[in-house]
Amino acid sequence: MSLPVLCAVIWALTATGVAFLPMRWQFPPGIVLLIAAPVIIVMLGVQHGWLSALGGSAAFISMFRRPLRHYWCKWTGVSQ
Repeated sequence: MSLPVLCAVIWALTATGVAFLPMRWQFPPGIVLLIAAPVIIVMLGVQHGWLSALGGSAAFISMFRRPLRHYWCKWTGVSQ
């Protein structure tokens, strides 16, 4: 198993574990996952092609759609 796939599997299992935490404890590990995901997706794309990066991007956007929307609105000054 390649390193990017191993990192993606560990990331997915960690994200599942974080989802079981109470909301007040989800923020710190969630930020780490939010920052690590694009790095892992780029690694997947370089090693295994753009289709795997596209699938990883779709999964990332699906899982983090609310935090991404929140930060997008915060950075652009648009109200939710």
